[in-house]
Amino acid sequence: MAVEATAEKNTGAAAPESGDRRSRFRRICVYCGSAKGRKASYQDAAVELGKELVERGIDLVYGGGSIGLMGLVSHAVHDGGRHVIGVIPKSLMPREVTGEPVGEVRAVSGMHERKAEMVRSADAFIALPGGYGTLDELLEVLTWAQLGIHKKPIGLLNVDGFYNFFLSFIDMAVSEGFIQEDARHLVISAPTAKELVLKLEEYVPDYEIGLVWEDQGQITHGFVPELEPGIASS
Repeated sequence: MAVEATAEKNTGAAAPESGDRRSRFRRICVYCGSAKGRKASYQDAAVELGKELVERGIDLVYGGGSIGLMGLVSHAVHDGGRHVIGVIPKSLMPREVTGEPVGEVRAVSGMHERKAEMVRSADAFIALPGGYGTLDELLEVLTWAQLGIHKKPIGLLNVDGFYNFFLSFIDMAVSEGFIQEDARHLVISAPTAKELVLKLEEYVPDYEIGLVWEDQGQITHGFVPELEPGIASS
């Protein structure tokens, strides 16, 4: 079982020099649960990820809720002075938004619009532990990468081995001929926020399917690989 090996092929770029925390990403989309999970380590990981984004000057795109891991990561980023964009269907707002909303809230009509807007707004994606909704968002953005709709890096924050089962599934699907070997490396994983964000920074796309999507510009903006010093999203 090659749990952490899925990232090795795409980390060929030079790492940022020591002490240089400026990111090439404007915004990272974080997928995570509206529950906190039973382990304190999941909650700690959400807060640490938020702090890591702040330290690197990265803004957050997320599912818009103020509860569970969504609430923890969004408050960590917002309290650190970075911009937070929450994308949430209007029907879910009474259930997942309590008290004052965090940052900018973009209310949308449904789940499909929510996922498309999150992809459009972000330069990379990270999945924290979560349930069906987190897997739905993760698998859709991963499928879009496999189909060549975008080339943005996708990472799993594999807290306490939470995603070992998923990485094992990918290995099995590759070995059984359902996923191409090259597409296996579309998934990057690491056990800590610091290590994962660094791997995303170093990611070099090397998977090409050769499809042309007429509506690609409507689905997702192209990834901007570098930023000038001091540039941040508004």
